[in-house]
Amino acid sequence: MSKLPPKHKFIDLSDYGRPIARVIANSLKNTAFTPIHVTIGFIISGLIAVYCILQEHFWWAAFFLILKSILDAADGELARIKEKPSYTGRFLDSVADIILNAIIFLSIWYITDTSIWICIAAFLGLQLQGTLYNYYYVILRNKFDGDKTSRVFETKTPVALPGEKQQHVDVLYGMYKFLYGLFDKIIYALDTNAGTGKIFPKWLMTSISTFGLGFQLLIIAVLLVLGLKAVILSFFLGYTMMVFVFIGIRKVFY
Repeated sequence: MSKLPPKHKFIDLSDYGRPIARVIANSLKNTAFTPIHVTIGFIISGLIAVYCILQEHFWWAAFFLILKSILDAADGELARIKEKPSYTGRFLDSVADIILNAIIFLSIWYITDTSIWICIAAFLGLQLQGTLYNYYYVILRNKFDGDKTSRVFETKTPVALPGEKQQHVDVLYGMYKFLYGLFDKIIYALDTNAGTGKIFPKWLMTSISTFGLGFQLLIIAVLLVLGLKAVILSFFLGYTMMVFVFIGIRKVFY
């Protein structure tokens, strides 16, 4: 099951790991491995990347950041291949992402002379970027009968799907709302009518896909390898201004 019908697919710059993710998912199709196991794998990969950053082994840090991104795509692929979508996996994935993002940014702050306030602001900006990308992307998926495991905004606890426990969904949903609720509210306030406007053009969605976590991790990896660790946090803080540019384009033209 694709996230979007073929007619409306766009070049997603954050999804470069999808081909390898499909290979991994297909190799696990007939095994006892579940999407949750793959999610745990990307958590481990992210933590190894953090250790490598702290030790200033930047090539290895880049490798594990990109591996984390690939595994982040593979858990969803495995869920689709096994036809076992779950809210447990969906919320665990998101909760793990935001916690790892915070730890990665703190590790970069630790090895640089960047102010802790720039670190915090950059992290908030990073999450705001990702929220805008997800907001527009899920609107498209819902419009065109794509994958609907994610909702435009999470407003109430979903009913557990077959094969998962409601208790797990409740706990992870509560964590999700606590960690992402503010970002959802900000983006919705900035572009309340996005779901009722014209269909987003592919070029705009491709541009906004630079806000996707996969592309964000790729930028971090490249800057680390190039010896530009000191500019990473400032870059993401500055790039947050593009949130308002993209929203402005959407409102004026679409």
